[in-house]
Amino acid sequence: MMATPILQISGLTMDFGGIRALNRLDLEVHAGEIVALIGPNGAGKTTFFNCLTGIYTPTAGEILLTPPGSTKNVSLKGLKPNHVTEKGLARTFQNIRLFSQMTVLENVMIGRHCRTKAFILGAILRNAATRREERQIVEMSYAILDKVGLAHLANEFARNLPYGAQRRLEIARALATEPFLLLLDEPAAGMNPQETQELDRLIKEISTDGHSILLIEHDMKLVMSLSDRIFVMDYGKKIAQGKPSEIRSNPAVIKAYLGEDVDA
Repeated sequence: MMATPILQISGLTMDFGGIRALNRLDLEVHAGEIVALIGPNGAGKTTFFNCLTGIYTPTAGEILLTPPGSTKNVSLKGLKPNHVTEKGLARTFQNIRLFSQMTVLENVMIGRHCRTKAFILGAILRNAATRREERQIVEMSYAILDKVGLAHLANEFARNLPYGAQRRLEIARALATEPFLLLLDEPAAGMNPQETQELDRLIKEISTDGHSILLIEHDMKLVMSLSDRIFVMDYGKKIAQGKPSEIRSNPAVIKAYLGEDVDA
């Protein structure tokens, strides 16, 4: 018997006025999986991520998150983004969203905010517990930067990083929230071949460390290398799902990308 999915989406629908951006989507992710969500531009992939992470409230459907090893799930529908993060789901964005005027280390430390216990009073009084927590945040942030290969740039301003390094920093900040499910929105966008190879290795390492991953990506070589399963969207609908070997030759997928019929 297969374990309960850590993410279970059923009937997810998102309407913007008279436009249906998502049409009754079903999708699940199991613990330890790397799952890719692909489709042509305008298929609704980022809208889907925005519904999962509380940026949009879906018109209909359900989003259930279940921590690994647990049987208790929580509905993410209607939760604010910070509360979604607290539940164990973190994301990166298609357009990089770093604090450019802050250092690399500070960007990662900010990701720890949802896990800190010291509130305003602790910050004012600077008691022993607050100072100890601050030291732990710095140590953990350095460890995450080391994992993504940016520890040597910890004191550099984020704006000064090369593009590929900024992408890795955004992943580091997401990891700082301690997610069990990581959502990556086109992580290879704008990367050169060497940066994409490094990203491939990093995502596999993150998965090996126990994180499940759901990614949107247009780089098919990367998708086929990483994914355990692939879901394909077109015009807000799921048109196919399966292993990379099944998706590669799926007639519906080829039609969606090329706009023409092919023999099955």
